[in-house]
Amino acid sequence: MTPDQYTLQETMLDVGDGHTLYVHDWGQADATNPILFLHGGPGGQCKDSHKQFFDGSRQRVIFFDQRGSGKSTPYGSLEHNTTEKLVADIVKVLDTIGIEKVIITGGSWGSCLALAMAIEHLDRVSAMVLHGIFTGRRSEISWLDEGRFRMFYPDAWDAYCAATPEAHRKNPSPYHFERILGTDAEALKQSAYAYESLEGSVVKLDDRFEPQPFEDYDPAGIRIETHYMQHRCFMEDGYIMDNAPRMTMPVYLVQGRYDMVCPPTTAYELSKRLPNSELIWTTGGHAAERESWNVMRTLLRQLTREAA
Repeated sequence: MTPDQYTLQETMLDVGDGHTLYVHDWGQADATNPILFLHGGPGGQCKDSHKQFFDGSRQRVIFFDQRGSGKSTPYGSLEHNTTEKLVADIVKVLDTIGIEKVIITGGSWGSCLALAMAIEHLDRVSAMVLHGIFTGRRSEISWLDEGRFRMFYPDAWDAYCAATPEAHRKNPSPYHFERILGTDAEALKQSAYAYESLEGSVVKLDDRFEPQPFEDYDPAGIRIETHYMQHRCFMEDGYIMDNAPRMTMPVYLVQGRYDMVCPPTTAYELSKRLPNSELIWTTGGHAAERESWNVMRTLLRQLTREAA
């Protein structure tokens, strides 16, 4: 993330366990109700493109790269990298900056982490605006890993299988995940590239995915993602759904009807369990495409206007 005219400060925050987080405080310091942005992945990072959800002239947004991700150090580390640790990190980020309560926004893994944070710290979250809804259930993880989407993207699944030895093609993901989490650097890179290519192929609806050249590929992000998915996001199956009734703050769920990464039924089921939620369907896929961007921006502006 690049500093610009709205950057208040960039800091490196020591959160313990040998981890230091990159934090970018952006917008207006006197904004009444700050926003916390949570990036996806796990293993993603905050990017300049994420600023398009916000208005730096009137809102305040806290961005940070999660453990092992982006500019946070040690880069790519799996040690002490769990959902519980990330929730504790959020609290430390807010306490360090001096913010008591926030609106949380994020998509995909970011939505899952937001919900986990809200369950543990109900008093710190005033509202949530989430997209590409994911709650970490086994059924949601297996949707992608087992290729349950392949009736829509058979070519993407076939390409993934083609990057897998014939003996493992009936169930390719366990083969690749073992290599991604293994110690052989070349095997790790090959399998991470195959899996990230699969995921990238189904993120957008326009079929314009072009994988980067293999020689330039960095597998660190997908390794962190695999670490989390193989540990079922370090939560009991159904933890977020079971605890949803406790989250009484306003929660807006923006969900693409054609999401091939996070099945839309998750957003629908969650909306039925949350006491104060609104589900907004869009015609997009998993990526926050233009229709979703507009909905997210509008919701966030309304919430910050109401807070003011």
